[in-house]
Amino acid sequence: MAVDADIRALILEGELVPGQRLIESELVERFGASRAAVRDAFGRLEGEGLVERVQNRGARVRVIPFDEAIEITEVRRALESLCAGKAAERVTDDEIAELRGIAAQMKDAAGSGDVGEYGLLNRRLHACIHEISGQGTARALIARLRGQIVRHQYRLAMKPGRPAKSVEEHIAIVDAICARDRVAAEAAMAAHIDSVLAAMRQTNRAATEEAAAAL
Repeated sequence: MAVDADIRALILEGELVPGQRLIESELVERFGASRAAVRDAFGRLEGEGLVERVQNRGARVRVIPFDEAIEITEVRRALESLCAGKAAERVTDDEIAELRGIAAQMKDAAGSGDVGEYGLLNRRLHACIHEISGQGTARALIARLRGQIVRHQYRLAMKPGRPAKSVEEHIAIVDAICARDRVAAEAAMAAHIDSVLAAMRQTNRAATEEAAAAL
């Protein structure tokens, strides 16, 4: 695996957090790569919006402002809806069984309060929909955009009651795809992302009010 893929994975998994400095020597040792390879990786990840390099201070994981996170999620809304619609047109019987199986596991995880497992299944379901859709370009763009707002997604996932609401939205998406109803699948996905946007705004507003109260 290339060094940029390794670093990208650490950012997506939350091991490297926004604002954290990326120490060349540590990454060289961890991945057994050369300094040149690590610097090249920084350049590629900077192009993806995941890393920023500050003069005389090195590289760090880029902090995504809230307004930009909202814009990114709005773009994802269009791409995710496209993939859901295309998946409804292309889905096979075996893929229907797979989608329903993941949805059932998500419901169990949400019911038991296992936020970590729910998050993994959530990503797995979306990845499965992307794969079924056959939309390679949309899939690549979504992966890039998701990486930029991983911290905002983590905060949202920890919001009390969010998994219970989210799972019902995902079940609606799965039902529409499995019914091979493109219009309904697109609408269900758009409704889900709209819910995500509303929850992001609410979470940010609460955090802002809490910070102001602490002054």
